[in-house]
Amino acid sequence: MSVAAQLRIVMIETASLRLHFSSMRPSAIFLIGLCLVGCVSAPTARLEVVRSWPAAEANQGVAVGAEHFYAIGDRTLGKYEKATGRQVGEWSAPSGSGIKHLNAGVVIGERLVVAHSNFPTKPDESSLEFFDAVTLRHLGRKVFVDPPGSLTWAVPERSGWLVCFAHYAVNSNPARSRLIRYDADWRPMAEWSFPPELLARFGMFSSSGGGFGLDGMVWVSGHDAKELYRLSLPAGGGEARWEGKVAFVSAGQAFAWDPTRPQELYSIQRKTKQVIVSRLSE
Repeated sequence: MSVAAQLRIVMIETASLRLHFSSMRPSAIFLIGLCLVGCVSAPTARLEVVRSWPAAEANQGVAVGAEHFYAIGDRTLGKYEKATGRQVGEWSAPSGSGIKHLNAGVVIGERLVVAHSNFPTKPDESSLEFFDAVTLRHLGRKVFVDPPGSLTWAVPERSGWLVCFAHYAVNSNPARSRLIRYDADWRPMAEWSFPPELLARFGMFSSSGGGFGLDGMVWVSGHDAKELYRLSLPAGGGEARWEGKVAFVSAGQAFAWDPTRPQELYSIQRKTKQVIVSRLSE
């Protein structure tokens, strides 16, 4: 059975949660447009810290919307004002919710979409968890049946998604990690492996975060290295090409570009439970 045939959607509410890209904020559409322009010179690009905020949930990653950022823990979420760092909402997975290991998140319109897996349990279970970005109410999930790894991050691409399924040395082989492009109906369109030299940087782990940079390339983070890696994806799949790296202050984990300030990147420092904002410059 194909991957597409194995995908199913489990809904908590009767209303459909299918994402409509037409509902995205204009600023988010603007960011995607900038991603295609390639206006940043990557060889001289650098990230400079401009501010940081304490966030108790900052253990796995961070997502960013127009006015708020969302710190992500294994089973918790915190909503904070971007302007002040003040917490204005929180959510914890209730008993029986099935939430075990949240990862990276992305804000699309009024939805907060968070990658989720059952890591380190085998066999792999992966899903996208949908939350109301205003109230943090859990809306539902999309389950990947027999997924090709642990889902760590997913970002909108074109009319579909670019998704990362990870493997770790503790219970698998990191070389099995994959990037998969899906169309709007969740049919797999292409698949890429990570190049050996990048796998060496990942060490025993894999890619914890990802997203499209201003240069139009896929930027990914590892688990603990203070580096972001720029990748290009050959048409039709194959092995992703490592195009360079940019140092940043965070020790890996999931990050997110600000849709209203495309040169600002949000990341976390899990040891100090902080959300850090850095500005990309030449």
